[in-house]
Amino acid sequence: MHSKILGAFLVVGLLAACSSSKTDTSTATSGSAAMSTRDPFASGAADKIFFDFDQAVIRDDARSTLDTQADWLTRNKAVSVQIAGDCDERGTEEYNIALGNRRAYAAESYLAAKGVASNRMSTISYGKDRPLAPGSTEEAWAQNRNAITSVR
Repeated sequence: MHSKILGAFLVVGLLAACSSSKTDTSTATSGSAAMSTRDPFASGAADKIFFDFDQAVIRDDARSTLDTQADWLTRNKAVSVQIAGDCDERGTEEYNIALGNRRAYAAESYLAAKGVASNRMSTISYGKDRPLAPGSTEEAWAQNRNAITSVR
């Protein structure tokens, strides 16, 4: 009789151990998978580059940001991004849409040259319709002349 009770406790104990061990492992696995694909650009620290007035040329100060993006995208090959080109409020809507397209394409081309597959990137231009900084000052305009990369 004692052996049956002892056997039952042993089976229950083993099932409990297997169950909690399995749960812990799957939680740890899914947690690290989530960490490897977390959007590094969401914080705003490495998601945008800036351009000079009326230019779509990648500036020297933007290269390190794009290099960081390229490194992360190289390690996370399942992730796709969208690059949005933006302009300040000066100029016509049509001109700024075209300039925003050139800015987004410049960032995309840089990332492609660093090894990011083109089929993982898309571009869009918002022209002057999505300012980051309000106002009509050089400081506001400088913030609004950008390309912003976001995970899709």
